Amino acid sequence: MSTEEQRLAPLREKIDALDAQILELLSQRAKAAQDVGHVKGGFSSPVFRPERERQVVTRLQDINVGPLLPDGIAAIWREIMSACRALEARQTIAYLGPVGTFSEQAAQTYFGTSIAGLPCVSLDEVFKAVEKGAAQFGVVPVENSSEGAISRTLDLLLDSPMQISGEVVLPIHHHLLSKSGNLDGVTTVCAHAQALAQCQQWLSQHAPQLKRQAVSSNAEAARMAAADPSLAAIAGDPAQIAYGLQAVALQIQDDPHNRTRFVVIGDYLCQPTGDDQTSLVLSVDNQPGAVHSLLAPLAKHGVSMNRFESRPARKGTWEYHFYIDIAGHADDAKVVKALEELKNTAAFYKKLGSYPRSAV
Repeated sequence: MSTEEQRLAPLREKIDALDAQILELLSQRAKAAQDVGHVKGGFSSPVFRPERERQVVTRLQDINVGPLLPDGIAAIWREIMSACRALEARQTIAYLGPVGTFSEQAAQTYFGTSIAGLPCVSLDEVFKAVEKGAAQFGVVPVENSSEGAISRTLDLLLDSPMQISGEVVLPIHHHLLSKSGNLDGVTTVCAHAQALAQCQQWLSQHAPQLKRQAVSSNAEAARMAAADPSLAAIAGDPAQIAYGLQAVALQIQDDPHNRTRFVVIGDYLCQPTGDDQTSLVLSVDNQPGAVHSLLAPLAKHGVSMNRFESRPARKGTWEYHFYIDIAGHADDAKVVKALEELKNTAAFYKKLGSYPRSAV
């Protein structure tokens, strides 16, 4: 045995012993989680409570003395809770498919991997799956840091009875992928329209000869490229792995800090956690100063606005809906007062949900 092996052997034995202890503790935790599930089942309580899971992770991050980093704690316990939750009932989560999309990655980032994923062909189908009970929750993109709001998601949130019960923000890394790992014989690059827009400068500089074709998702582009050597795809790591593609170039997004925000939809109403956000849709009568008057209650009661987005009301009369995110839960005292005044001021008012804010 080499000197290196002699020094590593006792450390590996220690790790093996610690792993056995961790496994025993995890088994005890899983049994306790099953007991919780039996109690909740008697009261028809929901299996997944995002605010409770946020509190668990936050508490552990607060008492953590290292060397594990806070993000590592969150990732580890997300999977532990996901696995324990699956013992009670495996959750079905709808997302924009096919397999390998950033939406699937967002679903697994939020819920863990011990879920039953339900890939859908469109954002409309994600909402329908949740509304009809085929899935307990859905995960949909709502805005991108480079390209702005996802219009179809905003329209569906306006019309749907579903509530937002969570959010997750993903860094978006786009790769240029092909079957061979080069562009020999490739004539067209496929991707979702948003991805093409997010990579247009890189494509113009490094692959101007390629025709650009918008498709329903980056994962669909990867699936097509895997079947047709004349096609390249813009997609991320999950799609590259899922469809066995090779990288022509990595991280070709024009903005190195490119991120997409996803929201979780369902019929669950989150309780306050102390670090929440409330999403609203409002409209006002078309008259001078109406928007200023609409937002005045927020300033009056010290409620911060995190996001303001306008969308045509689709009535043909140049009216607009305003999508607003404010800091705090709808049950927080100052938010309650602000919302009461907003209801009286707005021509249209809809609360989309109060939910824990993303840590990113």
